[in-house]
Order: sequence, then C-alpha cells, then structure tokens
Amino acid sequence: MIDSRLTGKVALITGANHGIGAAAATALAAEGAAVFLTYKRLAPLNEPAYPETYDRVRAGSADDVVRRIREAGGTAQAVEADLADPETPKALFDQAEKAFGPVEILVNNASGWLSDTFTPSERDGFGRPLRMVDAETYDRQFAVDVRAPALLIAEFARRHLARGASWGRIIGLTSGGPDGFPTEVSYGAAKAAQENYTMSAAHELGRYGITANMVYPPVTDTGWINEEVEKAVAGSGVLREIAQPEDVAEVITFLASHQGRRVTGQLLRMY
Repeated sequence: MIDSRLTGKVALITGANHGIGAAAATALAAEGAAVFLTYKRLAPLNEPAYPETYDRVRAGSADDVVRRIREAGGTAQAVEADLADPETPKALFDQAEKAFGPVEILVNNASGWLSDTFTPSERDGFGRPLRMVDAETYDRQFAVDVRAPALLIAEFARRHLARGASWGRIIGLTSGGPDGFPTEVSYGAAKAAQENYTMSAAHELGRYGITANMVYPPVTDTGWINEEVEKAVAGSGVLREIAQPEDVAEVITFLASHQGRRVTGQLLRMY
C-alpha cells in the first residue's frame, strides 16, 4: 500500500462538475482529502459537432459529484462561481476555509475554452465552429485561464505564508502552450501564460514547502469527443486511445501526494 498522506488535507478544485475536475475531486477524496469544488453552469452550445450529452454535462451542477463522494465516505462541498470575476478567488478561499479549513491543494482545472482563429475558416478539422480572434474571445479565455489561476495562486500563497504553513501543492491543467495551438489560438496562448505563472510559483514558493506543476493531458473524453476526433487519435501513431478523466486524475493525485514531494516546476505531458 502507498500512503499518499492526503488524509485531512483540503483541496480546492475548479471546474469540477464534470470531466477531469470531477475525476480529480473524486480521486483526492478517495485518498482522504476534503474537496471543495467550484463550477459554472454553461449555456448549451446546440452544435451538432458535439455529442448530445456534452451540453448536459456542461450545464449541470456539481451536486452529483458531491453526492457520489459522500456516498463513498468522502468529504466534499461545491459552490457555483464565475472565475471571470476577479473577486471570486478570495471568496472561494473564504468559503473553503469556512467549510473545511485552510486550503493546501489547489487544482486549476477550469477553462473558458473556445475555438478561435486568425483565418476566415468557419469550421475546424473536426467540424466544430470557429470564429475570428477578437476582444471578446481574448477576454473570455484569458479571464478564466490566466487571470483566475494567477489570482488563485496568489491567494493560496498569501494565506499559506500568513499561517506559517510548510506543505502545499499547486497543480494546473494545460494544452497547446508556447508552440501555438491552431484553431484554438486564444486557448493555447492562455494556457502558455498559465504555465508561466505556475513555473514562477514553483521557483518562488518552493522554499515554503509548496510544489507547483502543470499536467498536459492527452486527448481526453470529457464529453466533447466526436467521430472525427476518434479517427484522428486512432491514426496519430502516438496515442493508443482516447484517455478518460480518471487517467488524468491519477497523475493529479500523484502530484498532490507525498510521493510527488520532489516534483516541482514540471510540465508532465501524458500520452
């Protein structure tokens, strides 16, 4: 048996009503952590390029995730929150502390994802709708994927230092990054910025017992996979199969665990 030493730890996980966030909350709770979940219900896309169930999971709350964790003997609570509001990070830490005590594990999973491009193309290679980059796509993507994680990390660090703590974990989720992400250009750029913030946190906060890492998942079925994506993965020659959220949650749990104590300032690319 491997003792992850997470019993009694408190985790704050964003974007946890479905997909990787929900799987990470479930996995950390199974290791004994109290998990505080955030989510935002999103309007339906009503787009045939996505499976019908995708709108349903995006529009749902995290109530079912909390219920399943509690039924399994874990500790969880959820709150709906708009990460595009710069006042939200402080409020989330206040609520998590009131519920469970100081947050020791921060998982920046939520995304304001959208597909945008510098070209006039109306659809990407998977049949999904595209739009040109403009102020709206930039603001939405960077508010949720850059500013929110940066403010959450800052609030995490401020409270950690104020109470003289010596153990902490920051884990972010990325995709695309500094090499560019065609047809998802604002998403890729935002994730590159989040990576940079997280690496800075690793350098600056390591002396205070905090590790900070990014996880780059493979193509993961969080509800959006269609037949065109499945064909692309099958023919890629690199990926054996589409990953499940639980696969990514295992890596997140490792980074949060005692076994991950020597891993910091890393981008862990999964295949």
